[in-house]
Amino acid sequence: MGEPESGLLVGKVDVARKVRLLTGATVWRTHDEPDIGLRSIVVSDGPIGVRGQGWDERSTSLALPSPTALAATWDVDLVRRLGVLLAAEARRKGVDVLLAPTLNLHRSPFAGRHFECFSEDPLLTGRIGAAYITGVQSGGVAATAKHYVANDSETERMTLDVDVDDRTLHEVYLAPFEAAVRAGVWVVMSAYNGVNGTTMSESPLLAEPLKGSWGFDGLVVSDWGAIRSTAASANAAQDLAMPGPESPWNDLVAAVGSGEVPESALDLKVERLLRLAARVGALDGSTPEPEPKEVEGAAPHELLREAVAASTVLLRNDGTLPLSPGVKVAVLGPNAATARIQGGGSAGVYPESVVSFVDGLAEVAEVVHAPGVRLADRPAPLTTANARHPHHGEPGVLVRVLDADGAELTAEHRFLGRVLEVPLVDGARTIEVHGRLTADVTGDWTLSVAGFGRLTLDVDGERLVDEDVPLDTDDPAVIHLTPPYRQASAHLAAGTTVDLVARRELREHTGTATVLAADPPRLSDADELARAVGMARVSDVAVVVVGTTDEIESEGFDRTSLALPGRQDELVRAVRAVNERTVVVVNSGGPVELPWRDEVAAVLLTWFPGQEAGHGLADVLFGAREPGGRLPTTWAARGDDVPVSNVVPDRGVLRYDEGLHVGYRAWHRSDARPAYWFGHGLGYTTWAYEQVTATGSGVRVRVRNTGDRAGREVVQVYVTRPDSAVERPARWLGGWAVASAGPGDAVEVDVEVPARAYQHWTADGWATEPGVFTLLVGRSAGDTPLTLGERSPHVAE
Repeated sequence: MGEPESGLLVGKVDVARKVRLLTGATVWRTHDEPDIGLRSIVVSDGPIGVRGQGWDERSTSLALPSPTALAATWDVDLVRRLGVLLAAEARRKGVDVLLAPTLNLHRSPFAGRHFECFSEDPLLTGRIGAAYITGVQSGGVAATAKHYVANDSETERMTLDVDVDDRTLHEVYLAPFEAAVRAGVWVVMSAYNGVNGTTMSESPLLAEPLKGSWGFDGLVVSDWGAIRSTAASANAAQDLAMPGPESPWNDLVAAVGSGEVPESALDLKVERLLRLAARVGALDGSTPEPEPKEVEGAAPHELLREAVAASTVLLRNDGTLPLSPGVKVAVLGPNAATARIQGGGSAGVYPESVVSFVDGLAEVAEVVHAPGVRLADRPAPLTTANARHPHHGEPGVLVRVLDADGAELTAEHRFLGRVLEVPLVDGARTIEVHGRLTADVTGDWTLSVAGFGRLTLDVDGERLVDEDVPLDTDDPAVIHLTPPYRQASAHLAAGTTVDLVARRELREHTGTATVLAADPPRLSDADELARAVGMARVSDVAVVVVGTTDEIESEGFDRTSLALPGRQDELVRAVRAVNERTVVVVNSGGPVELPWRDEVAAVLLTWFPGQEAGHGLADVLFGAREPGGRLPTTWAARGDDVPVSNVVPDRGVLRYDEGLHVGYRAWHRSDARPAYWFGHGLGYTTWAYEQVTATGSGVRVRVRNTGDRAGREVVQVYVTRPDSAVERPARWLGGWAVASAGPGDAVEVDVEVPARAYQHWTADGWATEPGVFTLLVGRSAGDTPLTLGERSPHVAE
């Protein structure tokens, strides 16, 4: 692509305009500069879709499976094709920069944003992340490698300081970002946290290794609000402060004038901004990549459906799966009819449509459904299914912005009672959400309002809530996405319609998020469970969908337990007691405890599977597609067994005392054994590992399909050096390749094991210990039947 000479353009801009360009114009846009042919650059959150500018349920997006699911495919080509799809979505929405992928690691399964990261392994994370980046940028849209670096937990995430040794930093946490740079990523995001005493927007790590030895020539953008200084961050290799227009960098004109910051530092930052603008077509004279017209022969929904099956991990199967046509299936569980397709926080999108697990299975089988148990999640906002505009009666709600006297300033017809952003004008003092709810069940309904400031809730003119909610956090995820609720109860008769009006006061720094919610009365816990068990007893197969809630896996907080919430374990065992063909589907973004895993017929993980959840699950359960997934992170039998569990800083410092030993590496030196190893996953056939031989770049492995149907196997190679003079993990992933074969057939696959797999970081850079490394070959980090003791061609004598 063509890129105009940015250095020449910088000379045409004075200091004040340079400073203006280096801070966002809004939350989602940069400033334009018409004199040099620069338009605004538009950014959007990812990674499972392209939400666009802001939070508006009327602007829907295609919703991909979660990053944990993408990594579970171990399929770089599929992830690349999904990246191409995201590029098309971005271009459709006028977005230039997608704020994804997240390349932080699954250091601990207790991390709240686990679902938004790919894997516990730096190599798998790096290769899947690079494929995502390559796909997105092939359409002329910038990908963003985030959050640089060691942003691996949510507790005190805005201020914590990570204490990590230099070798661990380079070999584990920086490695995926290096892979992103090698893949040509155009943007890197600096994290909120600090590393070894310096906050990342001021960190020397932005200069070296990022812009130094790695040669990153793109733009470093801050996480939103992560820049807290003027001179210190501007003198670092930080390039763009977001969001705007308020920012510490607005004081840079004075800092340059006083000599605290040289103007040459601003010039380098503006040059990088202009280079990004050229790459995405925001600069006159640039020629960005052509807009993707289609995703290489696959319709978007079909590709999303393929991805669900490819990411589904079959943990256990006694032969019950795949199911035969014509069976009667009881689809049970709290997530069955309302599948959780995405995690909470800034990664969220408004999907254009969602196929629930119940609906997907109902297309191919006779289905009955009951939730069995209820989960304590956030209240359910009004929707077009249960609410009507108070004036014209169309589905949805009326959202108004009022002045101090209660006069209307703006009004919008919205589809949800959860309103995160509204247009504000001068004089705005109150946001009002108004809808007419028709009750479909008689009983005591729970009615809720959420926000900060004074909250009120009126039902048919009667005030049921009137409370002042003070701002007690500076976390943007809470302020803008998950403000606190206040609730009341009202007895409603089925068929009656009530007028609901929620209002929240607008105060400085409290955002605009406002929610009006209504939850119907529920059966007793005993009756709910009995209903599900009764369905299971008279069905051929019971599929129990269990999972987490938005209050458990989300940006902004970490988990304190890996146990499934509510009485879901009890539900599984009660159903299994009456139906031996009980299949459990786990709908979570990260690991949870499965205490009944050896008691049921089959266990599958769907992660957060995106909008084609039900279709993808149906394909797997009935054998139209293989469950293609392999675990991207190790699953513990019990949370207490997890060898790396600390995600809570001590006096502001989070110490990575485990060093190199994270994930399966930590488990290999632990006394406890996991429930399922990294890399584990079954298909609908079986495989024998027959032979491994050395090649010039790795190994060649012969495997045989010993089952009665065609299948796919992920052949994994681990490196080990038990007699090393250097401290090392017991084993670490060196490479993998995919084998496909028909029943009874043998196939050979070549697995590249790059030179970096044999190297370790020293004070002088990368080094290779002479001698023999052993390569372990198999289907998971805990199952490696083939061994090759071979002097690597990369290792000196």
